[in-house]
Amino acid sequence: MGIVSVDALPHVRVHRRGWIALLRGPERQAMIGQRANREEGIMGESIAASHWDAVYASKAANEVSWFEATPSLSLDLIARFGQPSGSVIDIGGGESLLVDALLAGARSDVTVLDISENALAAVRRRLGDRADAVDWIVADIASWTPERRYDVWHDRAVLHFLNDPADQASYARALDAALSPSGVAIVGTFAPDGPEHCSGLPVTRHDAESLARLLGKRFRLLFTTRADHRTPWDTVQHFQFSLFGREAGCSDIGGR
Repeated sequence: MGIVSVDALPHVRVHRRGWIALLRGPERQAMIGQRANREEGIMGESIAASHWDAVYASKAANEVSWFEATPSLSLDLIARFGQPSGSVIDIGGGESLLVDALLAGARSDVTVLDISENALAAVRRRLGDRADAVDWIVADIASWTPERRYDVWHDRAVLHFLNDPADQASYARALDAALSPSGVAIVGTFAPDGPEHCSGLPVTRHDAESLARLLGKRFRLLFTTRADHRTPWDTVQHFQFSLFGREAGCSDIGGR
């Protein structure tokens, strides 16, 4: 599977302020190179679109370490804490089967955001006609500005790839802007004893306390749990899932 043009994907929106999502050819490579020099020679302040496009172009959905045949924990948390008919945005959804399960569960307002055009194109092909029921966004989460609010923010294994404090702060601002006043944010990252690298990239591991510090006083911790994820090659990765709601009077960034 090669790089798929956004123009070939109806109903897919590309975040126009993203630093790399729309760059092509020498321009794109130059930007990648500039940012690659800023962190361990691999990548810069945020996840590189080229890296993830290559991952999804070269591997099947069940050939990546984070693959889940059934995203049971995510579905359970969304069902337990989210509004039954509320909107859901899956941050860094990639080729996850979560969107399939949400649609099968009669969710009618589902958005999937990912930096990789290849990943979203693959999921659209998998879903067929059902893909038209989903809002697809190609964006770098570290530079994305939400255009609406959602009742559930779900992120499994994206935040831990943001190592730069500025990108982490941008993530928190995007979450704050995107979450409805009564919404919940589900954030799953590698736990403190989880992997130090994934997909050839360094990660920043978290626990509930570090996530709470990152999101700030406008959010309160509602629930947290550890989870052991078994990869397709039968190794175990330790995850930490934490769920946050808004503190009273903090319905948006301006209400801190």
